[in-house]
Amino acid sequence: MIEKVKIKIKKMENARDIKLPDYMTEKASGLDLHANVEKPVVIKPGKYKLIPTGISLSMPEGYEAQIRPRSGLALKHGITLLNSPGTIDADYRGEIKVIMLNLGEKDYTVNRGDRIAQMVINKVVRADFELVKDLDATDRGESGFGHTGI
Repeated sequence: MIEKVKIKIKKMENARDIKLPDYMTEKASGLDLHANVEKPVVIKPGKYKLIPTGISLSMPEGYEAQIRPRSGLALKHGITLLNSPGTIDADYRGEIKVIMLNLGEKDYTVNRGDRIAQMVINKVVRADFELVKDLDATDRGESGFGHTGI
């Protein structure tokens, strides 16, 4: 059984006709977010634009919402999100806005109501750091970037 969490959502006054985030399939983990633009917004290749969604959330303490690119937009148009994943913290109450980046070769137009990103709800674990002089040894040690080959 899938665990559910109640999340309060508010629509902006200018977003009454914009759909609430929704799951497109029964087992989807991401909810689609929709563009709340007054008129079409063109994103030129190599450029980015801040696109409002018309909603704000009250995330319960211990949860976050991650805002991620939509795979179909990435594959078909080269559209991704500049700060991916974006994080909506439990204490943020402002409108969710998405920084869309056009890595494609053609202009991309965002229209009112378009599905522009997906939102995944996650539990949060907070770190309690302990300052130490040395860390425990592992076989990998300090090997990083590409240490296992191509």
